[in-house]
Amino acid sequence: MPKELMNTREVAEYLDINEKQVYALIKSGKIPATKATGKWLFPKEMIDSWLLEDTRTALTEARQKSRNAGGTILASGSNDPVLDILQTSLRKKYPEFYIFSAATGSRDGLVSINAGYTDIAWTHLWDPREDTYNIPFLSQYIPDRRVVVVNLFHRELGFISSPGNPLDLKGFEDLARKDVRFINRQPGAGTRALLDINLERLGIKKSDIAGYGREVFTHLEVGLAVISGEADVGIASIAIANLLGLKFVPITRERFDMVLDQNTFFKKTVQALMDVLHDKAFLLRVEKISRYDFTDSGRILYSTV
Repeated sequence: MPKELMNTREVAEYLDINEKQVYALIKSGKIPATKATGKWLFPKEMIDSWLLEDTRTALTEARQKSRNAGGTILASGSNDPVLDILQTSLRKKYPEFYIFSAATGSRDGLVSINAGYTDIAWTHLWDPREDTYNIPFLSQYIPDRRVVVVNLFHRELGFISSPGNPLDLKGFEDLARKDVRFINRQPGAGTRALLDINLERLGIKKSDIAGYGREVFTHLEVGLAVISGEADVGIASIAIANLLGLKFVPITRERFDMVLDQNTFFKKTVQALMDVLHDKAFLLRVEKISRYDFTDSGRILYSTV
């Protein structure tokens, strides 16, 4: 079967649902599918588009509900344990303000800003040509809005594996080994983009990596896949390795920013968030889980002229 087509079992695994639920989705007409030689087939590209549209619909509904709630803004894009701590700290210090966040991946966070589905995008997309983050992608993904890019923190990203690193995993080349099972992130995630860039540089085929097609949406899910034995290795932040007691092999130190419309930047909720970034109680909590760098935190890195 061509790789771009999946059967019911494969699409169930791809969506992480029961095969019976797939048939229920077919019956209700809620999932793109086609029937050939008596079997249901699912074009992977259409499934990915369907998932994205489903996420956008949910964001739009949440956006509508939040319009009448004072001090409420929506965020989407990448994820990190620090963002959870940041939002909790915001609620403690400023209980009148809310941020609702969805883990959609860095790219789709930017796309959602342009479409007006969300107020803030969390992002860490690396451009190898300019060796910088996020700003080179603004014209591509947010062509219709005047935006501000603000640094949140710098973090370490690396391979995570079982304690002791029993398979002696050291670099991207090891992902193609026959005895290594990988857990991937979804298309559009900054971590997925970093992986693909390095595979191309090394001439490693995606098909040579066992588990390349197995995707999750958060760093925590990557860590849980390793702990449960579903995978031998994945890519995640050092905070996940520390929280779950996993081995961490550094890949890079990356810049994690938030991108927002210029009008959103001046909202009280965003200004409160900027204040919390420098709050001693917040920084102390983060310090306990890992070494994040907040030196440039809150600094405006770019603003549309």
